[in-house]
Amino acid sequence: QVQLVESGGGLVQAGGSLRLSCAASGRTFSSYGMGWFRQTPGKEREFVAAISYNGGRTYYDDSVKGRFTISRDNAKNTVYLQINSLKPEDTAIYYCAAGPGLGRTFYEYNFWGQGTQVTVSS
Repeated sequence: QVQLVESGGGLVQAGGSLRLSCAASGRTFSSYGMGWFRQTPGKEREFVAAISYNGGRTYYDDSVKGRFTISRDNAKNTVYLQINSLKPEDTAIYYCAAGPGLGRTFYEYNFWGQGTQVTVSS
């Protein structure tokens, strides 16, 4: 199993950038696909991006394509989400998750972090 801790969130003006990190504790991190999700009050947790176990494949929700980049460094047991050109609608709690594949729904992931808040001001 793996434990996940997100960091890097904060308050940023629209148009700015953030790099979120998800640090994993566990000996089998490299065997998991990783995903990023986000959630705001009144909305379901929505898929943002995913990356395969070896970083060879990525998948993005259409709402973030071209602005968000998911990557991973298995030697550091860390997955990243680079967020550029932030918009107010990107405001959410961002969660990382680990699962067996390249899932785009929350129930395809087995392990979750506690989330990090991203707030984008106009």
